[in-house]
Amino acid sequence: MIALAWSGGKDSMMALHTLRQRGEGVAILLVTLNEAFDRVTMHGVRRSLIHVQAAALGLPVYEVWLPHPCPNEVYEQRMAEATRRLMQQGIRRFAFGDLFLEEIRAYRLRHLLPLGVDVLFPLWGEPTRDLVQRFIALGFRAVTVCIDGNRLGPGFLGRTLDLAFLADLPADVDPAGENGEFHTFVYDGPGFRSPVPFAPGEVVFRDGFWFLDLISIPA
Repeated sequence: MIALAWSGGKDSMMALHTLRQRGEGVAILLVTLNEAFDRVTMHGVRRSLIHVQAAALGLPVYEVWLPHPCPNEVYEQRMAEATRRLMQQGIRRFAFGDLFLEEIRAYRLRHLLPLGVDVLFPLWGEPTRDLVQRFIALGFRAVTVCIDGNRLGPGFLGRTLDLAFLADLPADVDPAGENGEFHTFVYDGPGFRSPVPFAPGEVVFRDGFWFLDLISIPA
């Protein structure tokens, strides 16, 4: 069984879809959360909304809480602890939605392989534009929730990830935002029992990033 690193965004969703298409058993979604804000690290999505999303996908969530700011040694300690606890539950395979950043892949392997687990990268090497176009063609629906203000203007925040969005991206921005240019929340598509209901909330600019708060609403 597999624990899949989960942000709620398009890359982790495509990793889940790809693994399921291969017949792999994803048992749990591994989510890192910010202790100060009660939100997914980097993406800024509310913890409560991630749980609604996971329930719509029929999967449980394993939470790893991180301080803000989080020193690297604390991150490594808490992730290693989470890995060991999941191993005690019989999970020996851990998957990530990384696409092409070699240093990130090497970092994960360096810290996880010594623990005795297998590390999977089901999307590795797929051209990022192809990946996003496949995401759209499959019928997934996602909205941008975080924008790097140094790379994109706030007008890209809260937009649907579709072909028009791709066409509007500057040439130096990766189509999948793999360099952190933008992050998304996926609310519907293959594998969902029902769409995740939400309403757009406050827009916040913090530490160079634009964030759109998404508020869970009753179905």
